[in-house]
Amino acid sequence: MTITAAADGSALGNPGPAGWAWYVSDDCWRAGGWPHGTNNMGELMAVLDLFRSTAHLPGEHLHILCDSQYVINSVTKWMPGWKRKGWRKSDGKPVMNVELLKDIDQALAGRKYTFEWVRGHAGHDLNEAADDRARAAATAYQQGVAVRQGPGFGAAAEAPAPSAGTAPAAAQVPPPALAGQQQLFGEPSLFDEPDLFSELDDDTIPAPGTDASPEAIVEALERELLRPETRADLGRTGVLLHPDFTEIGSSGRIWTRDAVLMSLEDHPGAPIELELLGADRLGEQTVLLTYRSHARSGTALRSSLWVHDGAQWRLRFHQGTPEA
Repeated sequence: MTITAAADGSALGNPGPAGWAWYVSDDCWRAGGWPHGTNNMGELMAVLDLFRSTAHLPGEHLHILCDSQYVINSVTKWMPGWKRKGWRKSDGKPVMNVELLKDIDQALAGRKYTFEWVRGHAGHDLNEAADDRARAAATAYQQGVAVRQGPGFGAAAEAPAPSAGTAPAAAQVPPPALAGQQQLFGEPSLFDEPDLFSELDDDTIPAPGTDASPEAIVEALERELLRPETRADLGRTGVLLHPDFTEIGSSGRIWTRDAVLMSLEDHPGAPIELELLGADRLGEQTVLLTYRSHARSGTALRSSLWVHDGAQWRLRFHQGTPEA
């Protein structure tokens, strides 16, 4: 069985507001982006998210339609040599977009996949659909509104088509909460960095283990996520954040998972103290953390919603509200 998907990226100005998207069908696609990026970053992120979104189907063959020779050559030809050279090119210069490439290298381990080059803007249905959604994501960042992220690759889309040229049939999958609500909170304000990540020194919570309660595990993971060394490791941070992670910052701006990861490279956060208010189990697979943060800029009330995806706990939603 083969999953056929198109992956594409877009940047307005290149660099500029950037978007990415992969597309299988109208009921099975995802998109995202960043306030500032390049076409190549978008193309790579589309491929990376496609691998991550289909990680629950490791035995299926992934057939990726891509109009970027850079991406295809990077993944299928150049990466082994770059890795041997410490992620440097033959001239000794550092490889561009190395963090995205490292994540792709990890994501494709053990997977069956092929890339097919298709000419962009040539009327290929899947490629055009991915391009439209990537460009829409870039435009949303340009306009300061929420990105329409799409339904993703849910359980309803787990029946891939046998043909490499046909998208798999997928039932309607509702978009995750908040992810598809455009202009919900309007324009972003003066706050340019997400307010989720900050340094915590309290290690009183036991590390996640088989004997720990879900509440203790989630609190330990939150504390790990808030440490500078974790924030500096985008691979680990990417594991802790749910693929559909959303944050509503203190300015009212909606931050997607990809926007947070990109921001962390330049803005790792400032020291902060945590005052735990509650750890409540809302269901067998859901835990809500609430706490007050203390920083030089003041205090804020914060909430984090963690969900268990069948394999591990991941942060699905966060919101921070400054106290008066």
